Amino acid sequence: MIQQERLQILKEGQPGKGDYVLYWMQASVRTRFNHALEYAAEQANDLGLPLIVAFGLTPGYPEANERSYAFLLEGLRDVQRNLKERGIVFVLRLGHPPEVILALATRASLVVTDRAYLQPSRSWRTWLAERLDVPLIQVESDAVVPIETASGKLEWAARTIRPKIHKRMDGFLVPLEPCPVKVNSLGLIAGVDVSDPAEVLKTLDIDRSVPPGEERGGEDAAQARLSAFVKDGLNHYDERRNNPLVDGASRLSAYLHYGHLSPIDAILQAREAGAAGLDAFTEELVVRRELSFNLCFYNPRYADYDGLPEWCRKTLAEHQDDKREHLYTRAELEAARTHDPYWNAAQNQMVRTGRMHNYLRMYWGKKVLEWSATPQEAYAVLVQLNNKYETDGRNANSYAGINWVFGNHDRPWARRPIFGTVRYMAASGLKRKFDADAYAKKWA
Repeated sequence: MIQQERLQILKEGQPGKGDYVLYWMQASVRTRFNHALEYAAEQANDLGLPLIVAFGLTPGYPEANERSYAFLLEGLRDVQRNLKERGIVFVLRLGHPPEVILALATRASLVVTDRAYLQPSRSWRTWLAERLDVPLIQVESDAVVPIETASGKLEWAARTIRPKIHKRMDGFLVPLEPCPVKVNSLGLIAGVDVSDPAEVLKTLDIDRSVPPGEERGGEDAAQARLSAFVKDGLNHYDERRNNPLVDGASRLSAYLHYGHLSPIDAILQAREAGAAGLDAFTEELVVRRELSFNLCFYNPRYADYDGLPEWCRKTLAEHQDDKREHLYTRAELEAARTHDPYWNAAQNQMVRTGRMHNYLRMYWGKKVLEWSATPQEAYAVLVQLNNKYETDGRNANSYAGINWVFGNHDRPWARRPIFGTVRYMAASGLKRKFDADAYAKKWA
């Protein structure tokens, strides 16, 4: 079932007399639990038309590099293969995504798309809607509770959005069955063959400074990781997730970021297992993640220091001239050349693997604030390093996490130098939670 709240009309009108229904897949890069895909299939069947699924791949996406493109292409490979099994053609074309779709839409009766949360991708949909001659329907597929349904305003913290999400959550946590298409579209339109992602990667004119990370992308890999977590990790998730020396985290973030995994699918599988860690997992996957969507949707300056709450900027400004015992340049931080072995280890883990343990990410960010000449400089460095090396960088969770370092979604704490009333973190806190020296040795 696809709830009405998931649908938004971006361009009104009646379906035209085209040759097919076009689904612009850009955010939800999967065939399983994809509401936009199933809605497009239903519309194609109702119109007696074939369904075309298309993806526009731009080599110039801001801050993307070989690591991010490799993960994305592995997802597109799975989509191409899995759609073929359903009799649906997948068309990958290089170019500016909305321009790619506009060209394909000249023969479409209707265009369906999934939902974006960050400004660049949202602007693509606006651009396309202004130029299409046929309707454009946006379908929310990557949030459990659609943004506006959960809240009509910018929320202050998890505690303010949590009851709103829990009130509506169960109504949206329902199975989604694949819709068989009535008209086969295989061979109808040609695109780039992505059955070998590594070969496609070689042809792209992209930043090669960051090689692929430790994990492989795609909805098949996402399902394997989810199954392993539900079977072996969920029962101990609450007590083990803050220890980077054990495999206690879900490690699903990158799959969620690239749309290779549906959060609804993940929660339903976790519920079926009935494990002890379900509540903690739901808090992270639904409440915290969708709080970040709320931030990026209702705050147009979510990626700017000036977009932080006034109290955060005010208290940091009051302490901007405080003496800093250590100051590091971005180059020194990027190379993990600080006096702090725990921070260096976290940075090394991120650079080498494409991920950093969530608890360490908080410490990592707080120390950059402490070691930078100004909070504005610290903010810029965190965005740059996170987006460059994290496989799940450049997403709503990333910006919410960085903003939390500076006090957003948090409360004022006891005043101290540099931080003012923004929360401080010390290495002693790491040592209370896990063997920090063993972690530092592992990633030295």
